[in-house]
Amino acid sequence: QLQLVESGGGLVQPGGSLRLSCAASGFSLDLYAIGWFRQAPGKEREGVLCFSKRGGSTYYADSVKGRFTIYRDIAKSTVYLQMNSLKPEDTAVYYCAKNRGTLCSGSSGFEYHYWGQGTQVTVSS
Repeated sequence: QLQLVESGGGLVQPGGSLRLSCAASGFSLDLYAIGWFRQAPGKEREGVLCFSKRGGSTYYADSVKGRFTIYRDIAKSTVYLQMNSLKPEDTAVYYCAKNRGTLCSGSSGFEYHYWGQGTQVTVSS
């Protein structure tokens, strides 16, 4: 059974860091692109970053460039979202999702067909 489980969210002060994990099961992580998305209260879901099958990363959100990175540990079947220099506007529920293919297509989420349950990130002093 295909499953994605996020973890690592929490409350952090502005300027702090968090690392989110997306543990995958039921499929081979190295065969598909995996994306991170977020949704803040009252806002539409927003694409953040994607890691392609071949190991390239694609930024969906310009606002996180230079602060967020994405990487993959195939042995652990986990994709990570490293978030540094966090800002209050990064507050959202963060989701990981499996792309239907190998490339980081579909920043709106349309090309993603399996989603985790989400993990809350709150940036506040």
